Amino acid sequence: MQAFRHLGCRNDDERVIPTVLKRTISALACACMMTPATSVMADVDAGAYLAARQANAQGDFLNSARYYTKALLRDPSNSHMLESAMTSFIALGQFSRAVPVAQVMVEQGFQSQIANLALSVQNAKDGDWSEIFSGLEQGRSVGPLVDGLAQGWAHLGEGDMTRALSSFDQVIETRGMSVYGVTHKAYALASVGDFEGAAAMFESQVPGGLRYSRKSAIAHAQILSQLGRNDDALAIIDAIFGRQLDPAVMVMRDALSAGEAVAYDAVPTPAAGMADLYHMIAGLVEEEAPPSFTLMYARAATYLDQSNTPAVLMTAGLLEELGQYDLANTTFSTIARDDPSFHAAELGRAEALRSAGRDDAAIEVLEALTRSHPDLPQVWATKGDTFRQTERYDQANDAYTRALELYDDQSTAKWFVHYTRGITNHALDLWPAAEADFRAALALNPDHPQVLNYLGYSLVERGEKLGEALEMIETAAAARPDNGAIVDSLGWVYYQLRRYDEAVVHLERAASLMPTDPVINDHLGDAYWAVGRKIEARFQWQRALSFDPEEEDGLRIRDKLSRGLDLVLLDEGESPIRVARGND
Repeated sequence: MQAFRHLGCRNDDERVIPTVLKRTISALACACMMTPATSVMADVDAGAYLAARQANAQGDFLNSARYYTKALLRDPSNSHMLESAMTSFIALGQFSRAVPVAQVMVEQGFQSQIANLALSVQNAKDGDWSEIFSGLEQGRSVGPLVDGLAQGWAHLGEGDMTRALSSFDQVIETRGMSVYGVTHKAYALASVGDFEGAAAMFESQVPGGLRYSRKSAIAHAQILSQLGRNDDALAIIDAIFGRQLDPAVMVMRDALSAGEAVAYDAVPTPAAGMADLYHMIAGLVEEEAPPSFTLMYARAATYLDQSNTPAVLMTAGLLEELGQYDLANTTFSTIARDDPSFHAAELGRAEALRSAGRDDAAIEVLEALTRSHPDLPQVWATKGDTFRQTERYDQANDAYTRALELYDDQSTAKWFVHYTRGITNHALDLWPAAEADFRAALALNPDHPQVLNYLGYSLVERGEKLGEALEMIETAAAARPDNGAIVDSLGWVYYQLRRYDEAVVHLERAASLMPTDPVINDHLGDAYWAVGRKIEARFQWQRALSFDPEEEDGLRIRDKLSRGLDLVLLDEGESPIRVARGND
């Protein structure tokens, strides 16, 4: 069997986007953000229009749709408002309201690829496959990759396997699209029971190598299991997902290990194939396009296949990213309790609630989840994060400790839990435990800049192991030279080592990287004072005050402005700067 190339899950994808698809992304993203010419707006209901634009700018799709619809009563042929109303309806998942708007746009001759997308999605939903071909003949294109794969699924929907395979082959032969054509051809073959042909597609030579998504890895494993090749299926699962499996993959792996024939249900129908196509496109454009644009494809996927849980999770995540926490919460809630991804949905829902400022509701969700899924370490780790972010450090510590007990020793996530528990122990003033956690994190993930910086800076603040702290922060700064917080740490350790001239250089750079950070400006003021630049020192302290520092820090800054740093240090039992510089 060929070596596997792992694209992996959402955060680890090495996204390889064909040039032709990039052009499509650019065109569609521009279409979603069309700005109307002033002259076109002459007869618009100004109040409704301005309210709609404001709502749209804030990602408030409900009010955007409402006010654009109201404005269209005055000017029903306005292309910009039709487009904006339609995209708002799609963002809400209301295709039944988006499609009539798309039809009006097409009938009036407006060019809109989003309208073409909406109509094609509705055709697939209705099983009206011939209309997909009619639309393409009339120039209603979404993009070369989407059009090509859609034709394959439409032919299959009509029962014409020969033409379906021919359409997928045309995509395979298109430069930069081979891997997508191969994957969907394999899905199509498997959906009609040709598992030999499907396995052959997955094992064929693809330029650049086959790149797995979560869906395609599961599909390939199911196909191999149907052929009695459970060992090969297990090899794929282990290569793609590693040792820390989510519940759905764990169930499948257990069945494979037991010698059971796992049924093929990854992409069983043409509609599911189209849904996977749109979800795939959403994943490809996610890093290139605004979340509001990516949401169009994610919504299309879930409209066609509500059982496509990854697409539902993506949709909810995009809504959360757009600040639409109630919509995100509602979307996460659509995943059934018996779905293997229920825990992931509840974790997302808890985060959406927390982002909306509903901390107690988020904690309630996580408490319930630790009761229903007590053996999932990521549930406890997320619970720890939520308690830490709400400053309930004792409870956070307990949750992190339970997560570390449950994580496999080989888990790549374990270092981060040590790091966050270290932060928690530091907040609880349990420094030996905090330091032990930070060092455990570094043992698992050597030279990670954030961990090095946190540990190094903490040692500096404590006046301990300054030589080691300097080495840590220098390593972190070399890795992240544009991170203002890390550069500030480097300057501050030089300051603590009384290397004031070097401190000024780095603290000036930190202040240029994070000009409104009160701590960095305060540090720079101290460094200026130490090298005798007292006027500049007072200026920096004044700047620090203007950026709303913590209350205790603000009081100390005001004291420095009033009396100077030397007297403040003397009151604190420290040596004044002039003594530190050898001038008594």
